[in-house]
Amino acid sequence: MIQSKRFADTQQAAEGCAAHILGLLGQAISAGSDATLAISGGTSPKLMFEVFAKTKFDWDRVQLFWVDERGVPPTDSQSNFKLTDDNWLTPGKFPKANIHRVQAELPPEEAARLYREDIVRYFKLKPGELPRFDVIHRGMGPDCHTASLFPGEPMIDNMTDIIGHVWVEKFKQWRITMLPGVIRAAKNTVMLVTGKDKTQPLKEILSSPIDLKKYPVQMTHDTPNVTWILDADAGALV
Repeated sequence: MIQSKRFADTQQAAEGCAAHILGLLGQAISAGSDATLAISGGTSPKLMFEVFAKTKFDWDRVQLFWVDERGVPPTDSQSNFKLTDDNWLTPGKFPKANIHRVQAELPPEEAARLYREDIVRYFKLKPGELPRFDVIHRGMGPDCHTASLFPGEPMIDNMTDIIGHVWVEKFKQWRITMLPGVIRAAKNTVMLVTGKDKTQPLKEILSSPIDLKKYPVQMTHDTPNVTWILDADAGALV
């Protein structure tokens, strides 16, 4: 049985997810250091970001990263950064010095390299080490992808590197994404999954043996401290 919190609708799920993440960040800060948070894009996170923008919190103590980014400029409507900036960072006056943006307007290989270097520098990583984020927030696509790791993607097997650039044929687009080793190493994972289009896929991935090439979202099924935040539609069959 998965560790889950269920809510009546998408708005309540977003609010519940925000509260859960803030609680985890607060615990990390109380331990004496800045908290590290990596977020994902999508419709449900938009509502969560709006909650963050209205919440009084010690954002000066939070370092913000992205799980993945689309290969577009930060002003593009598809940009995960723009979604976050429009709905949280600017209205919520999030400290700019704490924003670790993927420079996805650059060629994908260079954008991935620079983002990797930023993470290595912040976490003071030695060669071969992986960062351990206090919280990684992720979602799930109807095709069971997570981050920008889609079914069949070869980089799903890469458990040693931090960041990769992947071509998503489905969207004819480059993506910059955290790789499975980083995602699995998170101290806490929070999955926000909402909507009727997730009902059957969620049942399938939770009842099927782990097969990351078919169900990339399963990559944290065997790791501790994973909480699924569901609305009534997504959780209807589980």
